[in-house]
Amino acid sequence: MGLFDEIKKKLSHEFIDIVEWLDDSQDTIVHRFERYQNEIKNGARLIVREGQKAVFVNEGQLADVFGPGTYELTTSNLPILTTLKGWKYGFDSPFKAEVYFVNTRLFTDEKWGTKNPVMLSDERFGLTEIRAFGTYSFRIEDPGKFVVDVVGTDGNFTNYEVNEHLKSLIVTRFTDTVGEANLPLELYAANTSELSETCREVMEPEFARVGIELEKFYIENVSMPEELKKEIFEYSRLDKLDMSKLSQFKAAKAMEAAASNEGGTAGAGMGMGMGFVLAQQMGSMMAQPQAAQPQQPRGPVASVPPPVPVPPAYYYAVDGRQQGPVPYERLQELFASRAINRDTLIWKQGMAQWSALSEVEELKSFLGGSTPPPLPGN
Repeated sequence: MGLFDEIKKKLSHEFIDIVEWLDDSQDTIVHRFERYQNEIKNGARLIVREGQKAVFVNEGQLADVFGPGTYELTTSNLPILTTLKGWKYGFDSPFKAEVYFVNTRLFTDEKWGTKNPVMLSDERFGLTEIRAFGTYSFRIEDPGKFVVDVVGTDGNFTNYEVNEHLKSLIVTRFTDTVGEANLPLELYAANTSELSETCREVMEPEFARVGIELEKFYIENVSMPEELKKEIFEYSRLDKLDMSKLSQFKAAKAMEAAASNEGGTAGAGMGMGMGFVLAQQMGSMMAQPQAAQPQQPRGPVASVPPPVPVPPAYYYAVDGRQQGPVPYERLQELFASRAINRDTLIWKQGMAQWSALSEVEELKSFLGGSTPPPLPGN
């Protein structure tokens, strides 16, 4: 470049009188207005469009901030910069200052997600892992604070750069929030709306600290390992299952099988009928005290086997709320996993009142360390 071209370039920059930014991108958040040696002519025209704000910075110090509109740059329009520069009687042309244009529109549909699983502790399933992802929306609320604290001297600060910072903040606060929520594991996926709102309230002050407003925050999905999902579904079904009806159904099916094996086709038909009748009778017996049965006459053994014994169903109390009924084996699993203990209140049909587990005779084996009674004659 020749000497004449260099002088022409300097003059064209030195006497520029319009300061503006025409955004031709979709992801620029902050753009620094470039000029030769940061010089702006006295009386220059500043144009700030809708969705923008202009931030003046003097040697690293925040000065004046302008919203949408057209301004003539004089001492009356630059009160903070005038104070910083010490302009008592106006200023010489040109003056030096950095001008940053900040995009204040709403940035929507920004993605976030947990790169690594979040560890949670559940009293029923132990240590578990979950993952989550979703979207959020934000805008620059305080351009001056954002430029000074986040942008620094970056001449073209993009959406990608700020999102890297925000995603780390979101994942950290999300992990803290779900850990402190202490919800049953299956409720995290079922209550994403409430959890999203709680997370947004927790994150808002963190965003505001750097001049950003968190407009929306959504959790779209909370996922967990497939094995854990199956275990939760099975637990849920067992918790809702009516054990007495299940026992009646199994008894009827057993009668069908016995009659079919003993009497062929005719026996099968009779067995099915008797099985259904037996199921109805067992339902009536569970609802009413059992009536005295007439003594069976002595003679050959009847061809129909006696009813299959119905296993006892136990109810238990957790945090003052009734749970169950559950079979003996499930109660044993709950004790082994420490969901219940020796002091947990237990009730089953035939008991006059609720009793501690340690006082129910057939459940004392859960406690271990049982001592046999003395031998007869000793």
